[in-house]
Amino acid sequence: MKNILVLCTGNSCRSQMAHGYLKKFAGEKATIYSAGVEIHGLNPFAVGIMSEDGIDISKHTSNHVDEYADITFDYVLTVCDHANESCPIFTGKTEKLHHNFTDPSKASGKAKELIEAFRNTRNEIKTYCEKFVAKKL
Repeated sequence: MKNILVLCTGNSCRSQMAHGYLKKFAGEKATIYSAGVEIHGLNPFAVGIMSEDGIDISKHTSNHVDEYADITFDYVLTVCDHANESCPIFTGKTEKLHHNFTDPSKASGKAKELIEAFRNTRNEIKTYCEKFVAKKL
């Protein structure tokens, strides 16, 4: 079984969505963790937009990357540039992969526009996670 860490700035949106999809697509092949270089709490828009696609992340917690210092990761996926630049060094055979997804929490406008921003990012993350699991696991 592989250990996978998804790392973002605040562990509130993008890393949480990726966590949910990786858990779904990887099944028993991997244990999925998500964390931030900061802790911002779980974003309710992320919870809602994931539930639209049948994935419940409402019980996820926002964790700091330091909480997982004792775990050896096979993969660390950074999902924003800030996390990529601030990512701690992982020793051993950890493979670090990076993709900068748009931060939907920075979107502005009415509720409809905010939901669309979260939906767009969610869909990009879903595709990325499907491809990652197919290629790496």
